[in-house]
Amino acid sequence: MANNKNVVVAQSGGPSPVINNTLRGIIDTCKMFPDKFDKIYAGWHGIEGVLKEEILDLSAQKEEEISLLRTTPASGSIGTCRYKIKADQQEDFERIIDVFKMHNVGYFFYIGGNDSMDTANKVAALAGERGLDLVAVGGAKTIDNDVGDSEFKLVDHTPGYGSVARYWALNVQNANEENMGSSPADPVLVIQVMGRKIGFIPAASRLADPQREMPLQIYMPESGLTLAQLTDNVNDELRRSGRCIVIVSEGFDVGDIGAAKDAFGHTEFSASMSTAQQMIVNHLNRVGLKARGAARGQVVGTDQRATMIYASNVDLDEAYKVGQNVVVIAVEHGSGYMSTILRRPGFIYSVDYAQVALSEVANSERKFPAEWIDANKIDVTDDFVKYARPLIGDDWVSVPIINGIQRFARFEKIFANTKLPRYVPQAYREKGDD
Repeated sequence: MANNKNVVVAQSGGPSPVINNTLRGIIDTCKMFPDKFDKIYAGWHGIEGVLKEEILDLSAQKEEEISLLRTTPASGSIGTCRYKIKADQQEDFERIIDVFKMHNVGYFFYIGGNDSMDTANKVAALAGERGLDLVAVGGAKTIDNDVGDSEFKLVDHTPGYGSVARYWALNVQNANEENMGSSPADPVLVIQVMGRKIGFIPAASRLADPQREMPLQIYMPESGLTLAQLTDNVNDELRRSGRCIVIVSEGFDVGDIGAAKDAFGHTEFSASMSTAQQMIVNHLNRVGLKARGAARGQVVGTDQRATMIYASNVDLDEAYKVGQNVVVIAVEHGSGYMSTILRRPGFIYSVDYAQVALSEVANSERKFPAEWIDANKIDVTDDFVKYARPLIGDDWVSVPIINGIQRFARFEKIFANTKLPRYVPQAYREKGDD
């Protein structure tokens, strides 16, 4: 054990319903290699925890709590962050190396999206320059499904997407039932879903109605449609059906919403002054509908990425195996890769767990295939449905219930002893934070 290296695993960016199962996969698999790994630590709130030397001891946690990670959603277990280390923040990079050296860390596993893979790639490169024997491997995660390539040769899909797709497939079914009943007074229901610049999440609403029996219109960021065109489409549907359900991406262009930005430079739609949904509802009611009644709307926020009850069992299982594969990559291939899912050809859905170079996915941002957008620009094709349908699974996830409420994993706050002076992350220091 004396020559073994310690592990630091961390998470970054927005969470998902299944992110903790990737964490569980990493923990369980590290324990299978006692000749390789010693202590398993977690960066408390991602890379910020590494910078602050706040390192949670996962090896000291109870087995029951590790097991409960499977059905614990979001990122409350070890925390996440939206701290982006830019190329000129050399003090931050040096601090990470110092923390890793001081705690005998030889393995850095980072669960996240494209920005997180960029951080893992930069840390691995600097470690090599500084003579630190560090293996850095990424674990893919993003509900947006935008990591990788548009040809799906590097990444077929990312853990988290299948559960959010299932969330919207089921919730659009519920919304349709409500709209059918209330349409004499409220003929138009506008529902906003996540998706800044890519349409995979709004597209998933079609899974609620693959036979296209609902008066459903889907507005993705890629549609290029205007608010005026949306209005015409809605009124055309009202003339046909007397009601209309509008699914709109949060990134659909409706004009100035008073956008707020996160540390990655991404728009935080739930923190902005207005929403696409509200502006569409206001506009429709102002110009008038071709039916009696009014447009109503709803905005679901972080619930869609933080709810276990709607999680896909397929997504859960794949998230775990992506975590296992992170460790296998580290043992068999070394540093500089991300654990990825590749779909096997054939009628029956099955996948392989492979690796892709971090340099190929760092800051990548794939696009929703143009050929999957219907000619009318307010629907998706059957090819998308065939792609997404297997990801949402067929059964409900069984969530432990005690005294009527869900039982989630709860780690004890057992941290490694600090060995370095207190440190304020560079970006915060520059803003005057302390």
